[in-house]
Amino acid sequence: MQVHSCLRKSQNCRRRVYALQSGGSVFHEKTDVGRLESMGCQCQQAEGVSGLTTGDQNESRFKEKTRRLTSNPINGTSSAPSIEGYEVGQQLKHEKEDLVINGKAAAAGTTKDELDKGRVNVIEDEAWNLLRDSIVYYCNNQVGTIAANDPSSSNILNYDQVFIRDFIPSGIAFLLKGEYDIVRNFILHTLQLQSWEKTMDCHSPGQGLMPASFKVRTVPLDGDDSATEDVLDPDFGEAAIGRVAPVDSGLWWIILLRAYGKCSGDLSLQERIDVQTGIKMILKLCLADGFDMFPTLLVTDGSCMIDRRMGIHGHPLEIQALFYSALLSAREMLAPEDASADIIRALTNRLIALSFHIREYYWIDMKKVNEIYRYKTEEYSYDAVNKFNIYPDQIPSWLVEFMPSKGGYLIGNLQPAHMDFRFFSLGNLWSIVSSLATVDQSHAILDLIEAKWDELVADMPFKICYPALEGQEWQIITGSDPKNTPWSYHNGGSWPTLLWQLTVACIKMNRPEVALKAVEVAERRISQDKWPEYYDTKRARFIGKQAQLYQTWSIAGYLVAKLLLANPSAAKSLVNKEDSELVNAFSLISANPRRKRVRRRQSFII
Repeated sequence: MQVHSCLRKSQNCRRRVYALQSGGSVFHEKTDVGRLESMGCQCQQAEGVSGLTTGDQNESRFKEKTRRLTSNPINGTSSAPSIEGYEVGQQLKHEKEDLVINGKAAAAGTTKDELDKGRVNVIEDEAWNLLRDSIVYYCNNQVGTIAANDPSSSNILNYDQVFIRDFIPSGIAFLLKGEYDIVRNFILHTLQLQSWEKTMDCHSPGQGLMPASFKVRTVPLDGDDSATEDVLDPDFGEAAIGRVAPVDSGLWWIILLRAYGKCSGDLSLQERIDVQTGIKMILKLCLADGFDMFPTLLVTDGSCMIDRRMGIHGHPLEIQALFYSALLSAREMLAPEDASADIIRALTNRLIALSFHIREYYWIDMKKVNEIYRYKTEEYSYDAVNKFNIYPDQIPSWLVEFMPSKGGYLIGNLQPAHMDFRFFSLGNLWSIVSSLATVDQSHAILDLIEAKWDELVADMPFKICYPALEGQEWQIITGSDPKNTPWSYHNGGSWPTLLWQLTVACIKMNRPEVALKAVEVAERRISQDKWPEYYDTKRARFIGKQAQLYQTWSIAGYLVAKLLLANPSAAKSLVNKEDSELVNAFSLISANPRRKRVRRRQSFII
């Protein structure tokens, strides 16, 4: 033990720190053109005695020990070198070889670590420069970031606009950096757009609808062609592909508003009368009574991040997770006044019912799959086990291989006689962030991500959904969409922007190493690939066929992930903690989910 201790000490002293001297900003390995200068470790000289290094002293001690072992008589007689002496001699030889080899390896390892760190710093600097280059100005004020800023692309479509959902990671990156003005301006200007008149074919949606995006246009002043003014031109879905209203925009707006208050400490923004009114308008639109029997929000296809036809109409998990998070955030921010009492009561009741519904009916693991496999159908009863009349034959063959023995997830959609078993990443990750999923379910989701790393991350994080629709199923559900071909775009493509949601979820569950591993995977190529919007193929080997380069939320998603991993406590401004009131109410519903039917007496005017 003394021998090995001395050798380790010697190895540490003999390590070299290599300083890189290169004219460019790119760091190279030792074998590249950059010149490396070796600098001796100062502790080597400090520990040397009488001109000998620590390694020389250790070697002298080994030789002395070997001489004593080989020269001492055995049983009073002289002998040839003993076995013990031979072994010590061989040990000395091997230790000397290890000293040289390990010393070089340690120096090379130190150099590589320094190079990797330098390369990562270069990527971060590039990302910040690109993010700042994407900032949009309105009347000389920063109001958002455009969706993509690829100077080589001639087919920009609407990627030169500021999208609400796309700006969320950009806004959070600025908040974490302490730059609050751009987020404040964004919140107030999009709030002004909420009240704009919006019609399509003579029909107007609800007043609380937030735009999907807006564009700053410079137009000449009326009556004066020599002067111009900036105007905001919003799109509520009238010009969108498929003419779909953005349900998630208002939900993300509320979530960002709360994050602004948490990060900046400025609560005056959310206390403003116009902001309070904006929150209530969004809630009234979401909480409006309808024909639906479920507490989940009923939406059409393409009304969220997956904005093309992908078979998510009904009650998609992504919308429910954002809905739950927005309800919690709104309840936290609404002023406690008589005018807000009814809406606070309504959203609290909805929170309780929604959390029970998702946790109870959307959750799936190996135990639940086996339960569904043995379901009886056509049950007409208040106490039916198979409440939604799910047929066991709906269980897809891929699910048996995909589901690990440890882990589970929330399914993508649930409707009468239909369960969408696909894994949708954003919905599951935000269910963790918002506490829509229980603590055990949240850990199980991360367990599944680790177990199915090759399927969900592979060469670039993160699959937007798994698996892809293929063959006849793809033709029927997507309408043979040429952009959503199997393992591309929203049909199983890999989206780097999902890094930030993954990071928040992992930090909340005290498992940041999972997110760190994903970030390291992304850093291998995302900068070299020019920050694409998405990647194609099962393992994300190809840049998306129609992906925009220098996609802003790919850049911002990476930056948010890095900022949060460097300061995990900052994630508190993004997560929702389940309060005791909801926990108690949920336990009561779990004990007796079916309320007693009460006939309401109601008078009618004829």
